[in-house]
Amino acid sequence: MSLNTTPNSDRVHIGLFGRTNAGKSQLINAITNQNLAVVSNVAGTTTDPVYKSMEILPLGPVVLIDTAGLDDYGELGQLRIKKTKQVLNKTDIALLIVDATVGLKKEDEDILKLIKEKNIPYLVVFNKIDLIKEAPKLENSICVSALTKLNVNELREKIASLVSNEDNDKKLISDLLEPNDLIVLVVPIDKAAPKGRLILPQQQVIRDALEAGANVVVVRDLELQHFIETEQRKIKMVVTDSQVFDYVSKIVPKEISLTSFSILMSRYKGNLDQQAKGALFVDKLKDGDTVLISEGCTHHRQCNDIGSVKLPNWIKKRTGKELNFEFTSGVEFPEDLSKYAMIVHCGGCMLNEREIQYRLKCAYDANVPMTNYGTLIAHIHGILERCLFLLAK
Repeated sequence: MSLNTTPNSDRVHIGLFGRTNAGKSQLINAITNQNLAVVSNVAGTTTDPVYKSMEILPLGPVVLIDTAGLDDYGELGQLRIKKTKQVLNKTDIALLIVDATVGLKKEDEDILKLIKEKNIPYLVVFNKIDLIKEAPKLENSICVSALTKLNVNELREKIASLVSNEDNDKKLISDLLEPNDLIVLVVPIDKAAPKGRLILPQQQVIRDALEAGANVVVVRDLELQHFIETEQRKIKMVVTDSQVFDYVSKIVPKEISLTSFSILMSRYKGNLDQQAKGALFVDKLKDGDTVLISEGCTHHRQCNDIGSVKLPNWIKKRTGKELNFEFTSGVEFPEDLSKYAMIVHCGGCMLNEREIQYRLKCAYDANVPMTNYGTLIAHIHGILERCLFLLAK
């Protein structure tokens, strides 16, 4: 992905659902004016969910998610349907594609019920309208023909109208800054650091700070003390990688605000209050408890990986308890959370807000405290209140 490309996690996720051969893939091609999706008269051409990042006017950057047919059959078909329903957890706008020549079927009604239960903005799109005489009528619906492009422009407009203006107003850090404020970003360069680039949260904080007209300085943890001692300007805030929280907190004077990239991400797309309260539960863990450590992406784990090595060691040292740890990564998140005493999640930079909110709600409903890496690490090192001070204003 280009550094100038909007991250998928910040794009509007549009999920297309429907029975086999309703025309989901063909409609994607019509909406984008490109032959992006494989179209065939053979039922079940699309098996696993397919993600396509696009710029679509007047929506802007989006991710279109093409899913398997809801009437897929057999054991493998049921697994595909399960994956299709999981897509709802990250869907900002749902399009239920219905073959207008056959109308709504049970599978359509079932997925529509789920869409409504999850409060996802939606449209029912009756496709193949060119093949029937009378257009179907239903609330929140539109009739189109992916083949002839009839009403496709109108469909784009309707989709755009479902995008909340509040989503465009959310800020990562710029709302905390004034023009010419000086902020310092602490970026360790170690074995776990990606070769030749910054990780996504670091890129996003830089971009958003520049939006506020702030001055941004990026230093390694090794050079931080020298910079602070020699810098003549007033530093407004230091944002650090959570892994070096303890080291950085001892260097940064108390009058300078301090936080981490993952705490900013929690504020931006999660629920910082819930995750701050969740961090405190680490002190209530008992011998034999199981802690789930979950990451939203997959990456090659280094010998001193933060999720699988550092965090468990910090937690065990803090609690002095004999604990069990389980790990998940990528798009999978356990359906049954009852076995866990606590959940520690990554910053979620690769997940969109709806997916993060879904995971938080799952934890809340299961009465399992959930926090994220930076928030927990700050609490373990006794600096959580300091790291939340400016964000709570």
